[in-house]
Amino acid sequence: MKVLLAAIQMRSGRAIAANLEQADRLLAEAHKRGAALALLPENFALMATDTERWEAAELAGRGPVQDYLARTARRLGLALIAGTIPIRSGTRVYAASLAFDSNGRVVGRYDKMHLFDMDLGPGERYCESAGTRPGNSPRVVPLAGIPVGLSVCYDVRFPELYRCLVTEGACLLTVPAAFTVPTGQAHWKTLLRARAIENQCYVLAAAQAGRHEGGRRTYGHSCLIDPWGRVMAERRTLEPGVVAGHYDSECLKQIRERLPALQHRRIPPPKRVGHGTARGGIVPAGEETRGRTRSGPRELAQALDRDR
Repeated sequence: MKVLLAAIQMRSGRAIAANLEQADRLLAEAHKRGAALALLPENFALMATDTERWEAAELAGRGPVQDYLARTARRLGLALIAGTIPIRSGTRVYAASLAFDSNGRVVGRYDKMHLFDMDLGPGERYCESAGTRPGNSPRVVPLAGIPVGLSVCYDVRFPELYRCLVTEGACLLTVPAAFTVPTGQAHWKTLLRARAIENQCYVLAAAQAGRHEGGRRTYGHSCLIDPWGRVMAERRTLEPGVVAGHYDSECLKQIRERLPALQHRRIPPPKRVGHGTARGGIVPAGEETRGRTRSGPRELAQALDRDR
């Protein structure tokens, strides 16, 4: 099975309407090129201060940005992973990555687990945890017939998360991001290729790129990497655009059969993260994440069959 995937590279600002217009144009281009699944970057709807993000944050399950995403996925017949949007939680927000099927239904939500607190030198210090709550549950969801492991940006530095996702059946890992230029130049592609190789998965990464309002600069280089670590497609310019390439289930199968590294593991897989056992893991297609018990590989296979 081959599925055309699209990573949407953007340069978002502080105006939500303008950001959604940019996203709409690029998603329409991805659809025109035949993509079945598209990934938006982190903060695609709003690149702003913590205060502005909290003021614009929506409640889970309702709000103009979530309505736009559901409507767009349905209109284009496109499975859509919506980078991150701020979902209000008390005085802070969750950086939520919402997955929509091609009928516009939410089939899963992942809240960014690892928050970027870092001092890169004069004038470039980040403290994401000041305004954002960390999530605590990995998520694998079925989209376009593929088991997709969700992650966000800084998560890519924590391989144990991805091992958890592949243990739960993930074959495609998504990384919406807003990497800084210094960390991007040093580590972006190395980290993405490492996650692809060690987990024998495809990795789809959609990035913010260029200079944003307020002076922040992001690295770009949205790309698709195959399970052998080969960069199959990459956006080498900082301009917004679409990167597209194929997920090939036969290629993935052959790599895993010829080099069965995932079967050779001696250290037990990491234990599930979440509120007890009820919040982590796989969410079958058509089910919300809230209040559901976790599902195993059999349930995921059934959900994928329904989604094809």
